[in-house]
Amino acid sequence: MFKKINVRILSFLNYSIVLLILASCKSEPEQITDDSAARNNIIDSTITAFQKKLVSQQTDSVFTLYDFNGSISVEQNGEKIYEKFQGFEDFKTKKELDSSSVFAIGSVSKQFTAALILLLEEQGKLKTADRVSRFLPEFQTKPFEDITIHQVLSHTSGISDLGNGLQSKPGAEFNYSNKGYRLLGEIIEKASAKSYDENANELFTRLGLVKTFTPGSFEGKHLAGAYTGTANNFQMIDNMPERLSNPSISVAAGGILSTVSDLHRWNSALYSGKVLKPESLKKLMTRTTGMKHPILGKVGYGYGIMMSEKAPVSYFHSGYVKGSPSLIIYYPDTKTSVVILSNIADEAKGKNAFFVPHKEVKKSNDLIQQTAAELRREMGVTDSEK
Repeated sequence: MFKKINVRILSFLNYSIVLLILASCKSEPEQITDDSAARNNIIDSTITAFQKKLVSQQTDSVFTLYDFNGSISVEQNGEKIYEKFQGFEDFKTKKELDSSSVFAIGSVSKQFTAALILLLEEQGKLKTADRVSRFLPEFQTKPFEDITIHQVLSHTSGISDLGNGLQSKPGAEFNYSNKGYRLLGEIIEKASAKSYDENANELFTRLGLVKTFTPGSFEGKHLAGAYTGTANNFQMIDNMPERLSNPSISVAAGGILSTVSDLHRWNSALYSGKVLKPESLKKLMTRTTGMKHPILGKVGYGYGIMMSEKAPVSYFHSGYVKGSPSLIIYYPDTKTSVVILSNIADEAKGKNAFFVPHKEVKKSNDLIQQTAAELRREMGVTDSEK
């Protein structure tokens, strides 16, 4: 499916930029500085227009080729450069998806939990170096007594999702653990003396995330109910969104609900430093370990977020609760936010199949971002000049 960017397109783009530069140049020596600034503005605006066109072409093809039921939205510097909603919010009534549709975001929830932990650290109520046993008495015996909050945040605690033992020695290796993030939710409650929902909803309110909810705070409107199967042969997932608060999922690990616009707002706020202090944000974004993601391949992992192991620099997280695959991405160099949400999954084909649209959108945006950066370097535009 994925279309490679044609060399002739790049050549044409370079040629177009040169013509625009020549047309804008002034001959007076004293205006060299002004000409340089004008040149850089022309280059940047032309490349940005090029990005918008490619994003639109590539993403439209995902909707067409996969008959994608969901929402895909791309913003750059707060400006919407692509957004499309296709399919149904409710497959039974055929109510269509729109900008108000609220999706279960699965493990994308983990970055909210990580941020809440770091906010409590800023308030002096805990430290990421603390042992979990300080807050949870059941961790005061071997082999759990030395597990730290840092290890749980980075999935290196060894805590198993199956049974009550450990998969590995604490701190030794990466083992993705939803149970670990459920326990972080309990630590948040103990350290703050407030429920997880209260902590989360205070954060949502502060950031203006008016359509982001915990299951207990969802008001019952515009739910993109989760389904398995296909549009012609679907099965609704019952008890949504209440089931997201069950311990088998838990709100802290995978139970938050949101919209494309709120997730863009979250990306922007988080990575611009409006959520956490610089030292806390650095902790969240620092690669502490790596993993082989079953869909996205080799990635780094910080606190509740994944990160690219090669250019372009990006931070992201996938999410899945039954019937609801999701992926959000942020490219800090261009302040580009990508949100991909869906509310149906053909589980008979496996995750590698129903996550293909999400994977293709990420792959195309990676390449577009990298190509745009290379063009800027080739044309002599530095980050400070953009």
